[in-house]
Amino acid sequence: MSSFSLSSRLSRREATGEGGLITGTNPAAFTTSDPLRLWIIQVGIIIVMAQLLSLVLRKLRQPKVIAEVLGGILLGPTAFGRIPGFTDSIFPPVSLPYLSLVANIGLCLFLFLVGLEIDANVVARNARMSAVVSLAGIALPFGLGSILSIPLYHHFIDPSVHFTYFMLFTGVAYSITAFPVLCRVLAELKLLDTNVGIIVLSAGVGNDIIGWTLLALSVALVNAGSGLTALWILLVCIAFTIFLLLPVKFVMRWLARKTGSIENGPTMFYMTVVMILVWACAFFTDSIGVNAIFGAFLAGLVVPREGGLAITLTEKLEDMVSIVFLPLYFTLSGLNTNLGLLDNGITWAFTIAIIAFSFAGKFGGCTIAARVSGYGWRESSTVGALMSCKGLVELIVLNVGLQAGILSPRVFSMFVLETLTLTFMTTPLVMALYPPERRLRVGEAARPAGGDERGQHDEKASIINEEQPWRHRFTVVLDKLDHIPSAMALTQLVLPPLSPPSDIMSTTTKTEGMDKRKIPEMSVEALQLIELSDRTSAMMKSSVADSLLHTDPVLGIFRMFGELNELAVTTSLSVVPHDDFAHSIAQHALRHASHLVLLPWLPPTAPAVADTPDTATSWERVAGGKGDKSPSDIHSQFVRGVFAQSKTDVALFIDTGDRMGARVGVFMHVFLPFFGGPDDRLALAFVVQLCLNPRMTATVVRMTKRDVVTDAGEGLERPSVVHLEDKAETGLRAQAPLTPRGDGPTVTSTIAMDTIYGRPTTETRMHSDTADNFAWSKYAHPLDTAHADNSAMRHALSRIHFSDAQSPAPLHTALRQARTLRETTSRLLIVAGRSRRLAKECHHGEMKRLLETYYRPGIPGVEGMRKTIGDVGTAMVLGGSAGAVVVLQAADIAVA
Repeated sequence: MSSFSLSSRLSRREATGEGGLITGTNPAAFTTSDPLRLWIIQVGIIIVMAQLLSLVLRKLRQPKVIAEVLGGILLGPTAFGRIPGFTDSIFPPVSLPYLSLVANIGLCLFLFLVGLEIDANVVARNARMSAVVSLAGIALPFGLGSILSIPLYHHFIDPSVHFTYFMLFTGVAYSITAFPVLCRVLAELKLLDTNVGIIVLSAGVGNDIIGWTLLALSVALVNAGSGLTALWILLVCIAFTIFLLLPVKFVMRWLARKTGSIENGPTMFYMTVVMILVWACAFFTDSIGVNAIFGAFLAGLVVPREGGLAITLTEKLEDMVSIVFLPLYFTLSGLNTNLGLLDNGITWAFTIAIIAFSFAGKFGGCTIAARVSGYGWRESSTVGALMSCKGLVELIVLNVGLQAGILSPRVFSMFVLETLTLTFMTTPLVMALYPPERRLRVGEAARPAGGDERGQHDEKASIINEEQPWRHRFTVVLDKLDHIPSAMALTQLVLPPLSPPSDIMSTTTKTEGMDKRKIPEMSVEALQLIELSDRTSAMMKSSVADSLLHTDPVLGIFRMFGELNELAVTTSLSVVPHDDFAHSIAQHALRHASHLVLLPWLPPTAPAVADTPDTATSWERVAGGKGDKSPSDIHSQFVRGVFAQSKTDVALFIDTGDRMGARVGVFMHVFLPFFGGPDDRLALAFVVQLCLNPRMTATVVRMTKRDVVTDAGEGLERPSVVHLEDKAETGLRAQAPLTPRGDGPTVTSTIAMDTIYGRPTTETRMHSDTADNFAWSKYAHPLDTAHADNSAMRHALSRIHFSDAQSPAPLHTALRQARTLRETTSRLLIVAGRSRRLAKECHHGEMKRLLETYYRPGIPGVEGMRKTIGDVGTAMVLGGSAGAVVVLQAADIAVA
């Protein structure tokens, strides 16, 4: 007896799942005592399927929700479920309740995030327009859905289901607009800052709120069983909503301020309170007969928006929700979706009718409403196309109807196909109706077809007066906090001094002071770039960009810099995908008629500049150190994108590690090796403008190559035509007609993203040589030009030493002169043109020798750096001859 008792106790103490795979147990076998192993397998398969489909559909610019829904459908009875044993092994029916529990937990968290994403201020700012579009986008689809529900009910729905319930769910499914998916489509198509984007966001918020209210009413009516009970449920739900939006919201705001969550992000205690509130609201709404997701949605509306608190809360939750929980929910939808049930003509006829009626209701209602409100037909139709986006919100409605027994599996599958079709249609339809060249940003009036997108006012503002050729409108690009010192240094370089130094006060004449007053007032547009990712928090930042302008630390620092320097600084913030950073900068500079884009470039590390090739050179620091893909490599691709897409002059400031920005106000000397071409002519004008500052002096050397053999026998041959063509073929990114600024007639040449160009023709070289000679004469011999009467110009040129140098190795000669100046000058800034476009010579041979001299094998980024800043800039950085280098590229209006 005792032995039996002992063995019984030992058997009860056996660990669950002991042994496992090693003992031959099937890890996919489901047991109610240990469901975790199969759950992990299910989650892994679901996430991998969703991510693989997302990679494919991303190429078609489709939102991620389509990949998740398609993944669920493929894993269900439509595709993989037809494989013998797949469903029984991976998704056995007894395991689905566990999967459903986790999926519904995630759904509640997702609806909480949707509530956080909704900003009532967006609706308030566009209340009249959004109300008209939103109501029209609900009323007409609801009516069409109610009409279509009559034949659908008689053909496919069990008579035990009340027709009223089915009609309500059909109308709600037709009326809904997927606000979260809509935000992502607007961001992907770069419509967030357009008139259409603003009105669609506002109408989408209102549509979402009304849609969830209708869904709550429908669920309450179904669960109540009688109209009177449904009325009581509705009244309790309204009272609970008012209770949350008034006293509870006040308490949550007070608690956020008390705990410092608004200033410093949510504390652990505040996060705990928020999570308790979410589940308490979900429990209450589920208890009174309304779905739990409605309570979670209301909890999101209660969280205060001050200080970006809602954004920070979203950042803490969104990854787990979007990566794990939502794919689980959509897989459950896919397991309930069997497209094989659409197996006859009448079913397909009704499916097509569902799609057509749904699109006609949304598109027609919203288009007409927008047209009546004053939009043109193109903008109105785009609003209609965007509002017809369904996405995951309709899927949630459909799943609620399926779980309530209102929808049959066949009708559910028909509506899922309608959801996928309309969501997939949204992006290509909007691109066809509203191409980029026809888009109007907020505050812009309609422009005539073929007109300049900058507008007439900005076109005039961007013109540089030849009598006073000073660039005074700048766009400063701010990306990271680490770039602030370089951005300040470059900005301060181009500013006129607040007052001349005391030791040169006696030489400053009244005439010079008068000329200084004639120089146009400097204005700077500081553009902060924030990456727009797939995360909900990134979307929220884009919708509240106006408020982020006043709280962003990078912009705040630069704004204070402007105040200290009596500089007019206007701040802007752009939330765009990383791949669109360059395009956003180019368009921003165009809209604000900037004369020059100031772009900082800071290496990851900045030790002291080395003087010999045996130590870590400045090149190694700028290249980003060792590794296959350094941060600077990635940033250099972004910089090359700005060079390629900008239709404005660009100045790139490279801090090689000597902390140039820390003492930019002291006396400084500038060195420019002038080789010729549009970029060097821009660099020459830039140096002259720098020398308006009495603290700046400069040395400008016109470099000319002579094909001679030195005594040592080291000759440099002129590159062959074949070599030039090979290099052009490998580096070419785009071809466009070139119209150099101030070079006379239009000249056709090859323009590339990088600094490698096709071989110029004799005609293009003659035009460029003529422009080079004119620019050199204008500045090197001012008495022979119209600038002789300009005293500001005379004083600037008096601080510049011009000379000519001929050498068989001009890059080496320029590098030696830079080193000589570095030894005699405490602060040396090197200015160089980016490319040798339209110039006579190629530096390929010299660059090869320089790389052999200074470049240590194993350091990545050589070719990337050379493509980014050009041969001259690379040579200057390689030699470690300056604390900072400014590389300039002249604008070409034909560059796409």
